[in-house]
Amino acid sequence: MSDIWCRIDGRAGRITLQRAKALNALTYDMVLEIERNIDSWRGADIDLVLIDAEGDRAFCAGGDISEMYATGTAGNFEYGRKFWRDEYRLNAKLFEYPKPVVSFLQGFTMGGGVGVGCHGSHRIVGETAQIAMPECGIGLVPDVGGSLMLALAPGHLGEYLGITSMRIGPADAIYAGFADHFIVEEKWPDVIRALSETGDLSAVEAAATQAPEGKLEQIQPQVDQHFRGEDLGDIFRSLCADESAFSANALKALNHNAPLAMACTIQIVRRLRSAVSLRQALDMEFRYTFRAMEQGDFIEGIRAAIIDRDKSPNWAHGGPDQVPGIDVMKMLLPLKEDALNWETMP
Repeated sequence: MSDIWCRIDGRAGRITLQRAKALNALTYDMVLEIERNIDSWRGADIDLVLIDAEGDRAFCAGGDISEMYATGTAGNFEYGRKFWRDEYRLNAKLFEYPKPVVSFLQGFTMGGGVGVGCHGSHRIVGETAQIAMPECGIGLVPDVGGSLMLALAPGHLGEYLGITSMRIGPADAIYAGFADHFIVEEKWPDVIRALSETGDLSAVEAAATQAPEGKLEQIQPQVDQHFRGEDLGDIFRSLCADESAFSANALKALNHNAPLAMACTIQIVRRLRSAVSLRQALDMEFRYTFRAMEQGDFIEGIRAAIIDRDKSPNWAHGGPDQVPGIDVMKMLLPLKEDALNWETMP
C-alpha cells in the first residue's frame, strides 16, 4: 500500500495519508505527491480539496526526520534544506489555494502535520484531536507556517505554545486559531461523503457542534503576565518568581527544550505579529532551519528524542536565561542567495 492516496472523488480532490503505523509521518515523497496533485487540480472540474488520514491515533504526527539525521550526521546538510524548501512551498500553496481545502484532524497533528492540515479554509477537529508545535524539543523552531498561527493567537499565547510545545485539544485548537470547526468523529464519514458527492460546504456547518471545554482561555491572564517579556530570559525569570502550578508546568517545559530554539521562537513570533502573508513566516522560519543542523541543536535534538531516546539532550546553551542575543541574531539573519525562492509559485 502506498504512503498516500490522491484521487478525484466526485466533486472533491481527495488526499488520504496512509502511514497509520508511523502516525502518518510525512516523508519527502509524500510532500511532492501532495504538491503534484493540488497543482493539477487547480484547473480540474472539482469544487474543493479534502485531506484526511487513516488510523485513529494521528492525522500526521510530523515529518519523517530519520533521513535528515542520517545525512546531517554525515555532514550533508543539503537533504534537510531541500526537504524544508519543498515542504514550505507546499505549505504556501495550501494556504493560498484558490479552492476550499477541508481537513479532518484526528489524534496527533504536530509539526509537519500542521503544515498540511492547518492551512486550509475549513479545518475540522474531533474529540481525539491533539495539536502541537513541538519543534523546540528537538532544537527547531515552530515551522511549516505554524509561526504565523502562533503570532496571530490571542495575547501572548503564541509565545507560550511555541516554547512549551504544549498539546492542545479541540476547543483550544479553535481558540488558538489552528482549527475552525468541531465535529464528532463518528459523523466524519457522512460529512466526507456529502462533500465528495456535492462539493457543498454547508455539510460542514450542519454537522459542527460546540467542542468540549478547553483550558487556554482560562489561563490567558497568566500567559499574558509571564510571556510578555522582551526575550526568553525575561520570560524564564518571570516564571521563576511565581510559585503557581502554571509556572511550575511551564518551567518544566522550558528546562527541557532547546534554549536557542526557544529564544529564536520568541523573536520570530514577535516579528510576525505585523506579517501580512504566510510567505513572510516561511521565509523567517527557513532562516533558522537552513542553519539548524550546522549551527544549531537539531542533530542533538533528534539524537536524544528519536535515535538514542535518552531524553537527555546536551544543548549548546546551559539554560533559558543563557542565550546571548547575538546567537539569536546569527540564526535569524537573512539568507540572501540561499533564501526561499517564490518565483516558481503560481
